[in-house]
Amino acid sequence: MPSAGIVPRRAVQLAALFTMMVAFTAQLVGALLPVIPLFIAASVVNLGLDLVLQHKQPGLLAVLGRIRFDVTVRQLLRDMLILVGLLHIDGINPLEEQAPLTITLLLFYGTHFVCQAVAVLVRRTRSLPFVTRNIDASALRLCDAPPRILSRQTGRRLLRFSVPTTAGMMLTAITTDAYWGGIGLAVSLALSAGGTLYLGTWLLPKKRVANEKQALEWLDNWLAEYQPTVGMYFSGGASSAYQANMWLSTLAALDGNPIIVLRERFMVQKIEATDVPIVCIPKVANLMRLEHSTLKVLLHPANSGKTSQILRIPSIKHAFTNHGESDKLSSCNPYAKAYDEVWVAGPAARDRYQLADIGVEDKDVIEVGRPQLAPIQPYAGAPAGRPATVLYAPTWEGWDGNPGNTSVILAGENIVRELLADENVRLLYKPHPMTGSVDPRAGAANSRIQAMIAEANAGRSGARPGPEAAAELARRTEELDALTTSAFRKSADELERMRLQGTPQEGRAAAVDAAVTAWEAAYWNSFPQWEHRIITTARPGIFSCFNEADVLISDVSSVVSDYLTSEKPYAVANTSGMSEDDFRANFPTVRAATILTPEADGVAGLLDAVRNPEKDTLAAERAELKEHLLGPSDPPSSVRFNQAALALGTKADERRIRMESRLSGIPGQRSQDDVNEAGTAGHETSGASDTTAAV
Repeated sequence: MPSAGIVPRRAVQLAALFTMMVAFTAQLVGALLPVIPLFIAASVVNLGLDLVLQHKQPGLLAVLGRIRFDVTVRQLLRDMLILVGLLHIDGINPLEEQAPLTITLLLFYGTHFVCQAVAVLVRRTRSLPFVTRNIDASALRLCDAPPRILSRQTGRRLLRFSVPTTAGMMLTAITTDAYWGGIGLAVSLALSAGGTLYLGTWLLPKKRVANEKQALEWLDNWLAEYQPTVGMYFSGGASSAYQANMWLSTLAALDGNPIIVLRERFMVQKIEATDVPIVCIPKVANLMRLEHSTLKVLLHPANSGKTSQILRIPSIKHAFTNHGESDKLSSCNPYAKAYDEVWVAGPAARDRYQLADIGVEDKDVIEVGRPQLAPIQPYAGAPAGRPATVLYAPTWEGWDGNPGNTSVILAGENIVRELLADENVRLLYKPHPMTGSVDPRAGAANSRIQAMIAEANAGRSGARPGPEAAAELARRTEELDALTTSAFRKSADELERMRLQGTPQEGRAAAVDAAVTAWEAAYWNSFPQWEHRIITTARPGIFSCFNEADVLISDVSSVVSDYLTSEKPYAVANTSGMSEDDFRANFPTVRAATILTPEADGVAGLLDAVRNPEKDTLAAERAELKEHLLGPSDPPSSVRFNQAALALGTKADERRIRMESRLSGIPGQRSQDDVNEAGTAGHETSGASDTTAAV
């Protein structure tokens, strides 16, 4: 059933459409009878409602567009009804007064359509075959975008420019003097014609950016100058950006010249603050230009439909890093065998691939640890003098409908209810960002859980931090936003953002790290230790929540593997329908966990073990499982990851040498060096060769 919030919203939308239809009918009736007050009121309400809906409910008006009743048709109908109304009003001469008004109105629409055509041309000239970030692309002659109302907002432009016309015509209907209608039409015509001419200046050489051929040549030259060696390839939806963002710091720390390769234009702004150059290449044909670059290795944090396109480049070696370590089936996707290597954290994942028997050879599985886990702090003992902080971080429901994927639906409310009933517990609730995206039941349960937490907070009280804590958080937020976000005009397009997001300032990455650390400290200090928190924003991140928590409750997911690096107690909800023994046997990550039933049995024992470490019987198993899942701590994961990247790059070099050797040994095939040498020799032997060629 639809939620309570959806029904009223739909009712409002239907009411708005009904009101618009009534306004058109009233305008027609008022024009034909004529009833001047009705005619004027209906005309003003009709236009005003359309203006409001253009801002508040553009999606609703898109429905009208699908039935061929778009904004142009609606406004043209409104203006025609106004002219019909003036014809029926005594005192207005149709030939001497209304004919000039009609001609001027036609000129206004003419300039509107011309402006629309110019806008299409401008948008085409301002669409490059790629998008960049953290790269100086000034050579492409980037400039500011034209105003959105002229270049992109066709409906809003027509409606706003029609306001003077409607106002003038209404005054004419009241006074029977065509002078006012003429003034209104003249203003609208001037706005439309002036806007068209101004927009047309973006087609002049001074504001015209590089064309496609010039842009691709620039990209080739930039690749040759920058000489990327290792990169991350990512493609996905708007909510999947976190999968790439978790690897940014690791990529930036690798030896060589890193690069990020994206496929969706919107994803350029979804990638968090980084100094690594970003190139988004949507078309496959242009993507193939990477084959001629110095790029040796690409890391893949996720599988996508477009991954197969980049795998067609044989000169690049590809490693699947995934975006987390878990026992779920998605961590052993058969697609993994398409990569040259599969990089995993520790022995557990290696064993998982062999048990899955999906075609990934053991020699291609490389243990690299999880370098991004470095910020997670180790276990510091039981909470003393404060409530125990419990982090409940369930994963999402997944694509396959398996009830064991997420605990939110079957166990979430029971777990939260048990935790909220304990006065000495502070709950941090951080659901997966994709919760409810597939199964509406998960979204509904998530909403109910948040309502339970809000109600529990309302019944709690105690000392709160002073106003200086909130002021410190505001200051740190402003400082962090200044480093990690770019302020754009509302009219800014891709090219303007490319210009503004050029080469980053030196030392920005270190400044961002320091600002994030300071912000997280200010965030936690701004709330009392007894207050539950619902965290659905990107900040604070999951690792910061780990450091704040004394114990984790989660599902079978990478969250558990990552949390284990702290060796703190944790619990996993078993909603799979398996017995506890089978659950532990099938999912090694839960071997050192307290297992919770869908009814939340086990929560009390978990909290007791957190508060009394002598009752924690799983501490030794957590330490052992940590190494099994994440690998040894020496050498550090960051070192092993870098070594793996260098080794795979060496394999790419060796392949190139082999290919050049093979090509040089095949008749009719020569290496590029041979071609270059032959070209040089040709220039040196000028006379005889030229004569022979001429013959």
